[in-house]
Amino acid sequence: MIAALLVLIGYLIGSIPFGVLVGRIYRGVDVRDYGSGKTGFTNTLRSLGWGAALIVITADIAKGAVPVLIGRFVFDDPWAVALGGVAAVAGHMFPIFARFRGGRGAATAFGAFAVIAPIAGLVLIVCAAIALAATRYASLTTITATAAGCASVVALVVAGWLPVHYLLFAFAVTASIELGHIGNIRRLINGVEPKLGQGGAPRAGGA
Repeated sequence: MIAALLVLIGYLIGSIPFGVLVGRIYRGVDVRDYGSGKTGFTNTLRSLGWGAALIVITADIAKGAVPVLIGRFVFDDPWAVALGGVAAVAGHMFPIFARFRGGRGAATAFGAFAVIAPIAGLVLIVCAAIALAATRYASLTTITATAAGCASVVALVVAGWLPVHYLLFAFAVTASIELGHIGNIRRLINGVEPKLGQGGAPRAGGA
């Protein structure tokens, strides 16, 4: 019952469409009508600039952290922690409050990773910083950093430092984020993927 409650809490928190809300308040626009059509940091940066993007990424990180904090420190249930984190990312990607059109879940996943395993969160940040500095591709940064965070959780579980339940979170979240970037991977291979801050033009038909 506790795990089921955290799934509901995590999904509802994850569904809060901060990218949409900030776009409406900041400039009266829907960020999903621009660039990639997503609601996260990268597309907000492309369409609204750094100020709005920093607000969105901070809020999206919190969306992943809060359900995990509740599962860990209120209920002390590892299944609730793992499922709450997965549900938060699912809510961000398919938000009930925004007609199921959300983002790719990277920042929300990081928030959950950082609470579940601070070491994994640190590894994720370091890998993200290196990848972004070297390539300036936000998509490639997300793909590599999330995989590194997942590998870190696996290593910590194998070492006996984390409950085995957290493998569910690591594998489910990483798989969803990697699959969500298939289009980006194709564009990277073809050399047409926009770099950080590029590609914020209105979408055809506003969709």
